[in-house]
Amino acid sequence: MQNDDGDKKGSVNRRDFLRKAGAMSLAGFAGTQALKAVADSDKPRVITAPDQPNPTIITQNFPVAGNDDRPMVQYPEKRPLIRVTSRPPQLETPMTMLADGEAGTLTANDAFFVRYHNSEIPLSIDPEAFRLEVKVHTGAAPYAPADAATGAPASATTTVLTLSLDDLQDKFDEISIVAVNQCSGNSRGMENPRIAGGQLGNGGVGCARWTGVRLKDVLTKAGISATAQQVIFNGLDREDDEPPDFIKALPVARAMDGEVLLAYAMNGEELPMLNGYPLRLVVPGWFGTYHVKHLNEIIMSESTDLSKLFYMGKGYRIPVGPDVNADPVTIDGVAYAAGAFTYPAGYTQPGKATAGATTPITRLKLRSFITSHTDGAMVRTGHKNRVKGIAFDGGDGIKMVEFSSDGGITWNAAMLGPDLGKYAFRAWTIRFTPAADGAYSLKVRATSNSGEKQPTDPAMNWNQSGYMRNVVETVKVTAVSSIGDNDD
Repeated sequence: MQNDDGDKKGSVNRRDFLRKAGAMSLAGFAGTQALKAVADSDKPRVITAPDQPNPTIITQNFPVAGNDDRPMVQYPEKRPLIRVTSRPPQLETPMTMLADGEAGTLTANDAFFVRYHNSEIPLSIDPEAFRLEVKVHTGAAPYAPADAATGAPASATTTVLTLSLDDLQDKFDEISIVAVNQCSGNSRGMENPRIAGGQLGNGGVGCARWTGVRLKDVLTKAGISATAQQVIFNGLDREDDEPPDFIKALPVARAMDGEVLLAYAMNGEELPMLNGYPLRLVVPGWFGTYHVKHLNEIIMSESTDLSKLFYMGKGYRIPVGPDVNADPVTIDGVAYAAGAFTYPAGYTQPGKATAGATTPITRLKLRSFITSHTDGAMVRTGHKNRVKGIAFDGGDGIKMVEFSSDGGITWNAAMLGPDLGKYAFRAWTIRFTPAADGAYSLKVRATSNSGEKQPTDPAMNWNQSGYMRNVVETVKVTAVSSIGDNDD
């Protein structure tokens, strides 16, 4: 984490790019970039992309057939991205766009993935009228219903600090950090057996240089008490009929560690509307479920009971584990009798429903991807084709990346790119020379500075919700002598 301007504040001056002539609006974009809000008396508002006749179709080659073909659609402030769903908006980044910024590690703002839970997303926000409210909660569980008999509230919430965007810019030190934001269900579409939910390929992830103020500084100014247990975050998007409002919470220790950021800028520019304008939470090293968009409410709570918060008490939870195989299985080519193999914490035997204790998902898992080539690509036989990609983890940092062109039989170390911080993408590159025409299975695996390695068998990486996949992935290419020079 750093202040890019040394002791000088305002290296990303909100007045330069956050102050608008009017409200920033998704609905105000003209032509093919306008969002449409469709409403009727029976349904919540539906947010869809504009009519785009004959969109480009991308095939994602999921292992279980169904919904493999996706349209490339363009939303406001975005280049055409893969549409996973339109209600709510979910847009996936094609792998070749994942890291085309600084040092091959940053994802461009207009290519950054989009994930919402509710269709009632903000279409217009006035930066001059926007306020962040910091509150103190006492009593029973936050959002607990009032007493049915007396109507008395179960708890009390009091506003102790209200901040404008100017206040955030002027009254707190500005800092920047390069950090990954990855959807917890990234790569869910790659799982077998298939899992319900958004069928993402591998592009529900991005890395940006986030600029804003420390959450710790804001909470300190608000007067966080020694008895506070949790810090709760809510944004301007609202619940539909279902699911509930998207509200998240951090333990006080994480909220006050000095790394969590209230970000108003992304890669030196204002946040795109669909990525949380004008303010979002950034929790480096943790999954994107905590990176609350359009953040306008922070609650310091003395309660440890988060049962009334759906996305803490029921959603985004993983098995405590470990789980033991109920049936005979084969893992990495080794056969195990029933009860002889133990799955890592957080995962279960494929196809098995989660049973027993669960815990909220938190820290990112070690991952690596090939971004220069996609399934079905052709490469030149006898030529030194450059293969590129990225690796990241939850904050230990990347020690080594290895590449295989023969399906994992042999491995060679790739060259690592610049280190932009322990929470950032780490770029890597290697030359691959196919000796003969034909099919090749390219794989990449990372090792963290703590010694963690990626698992190689998808069977070790399954749970009922499709969270935390980090298995070694495969890209299949074909070497052809006659396609010409495809290298850079």
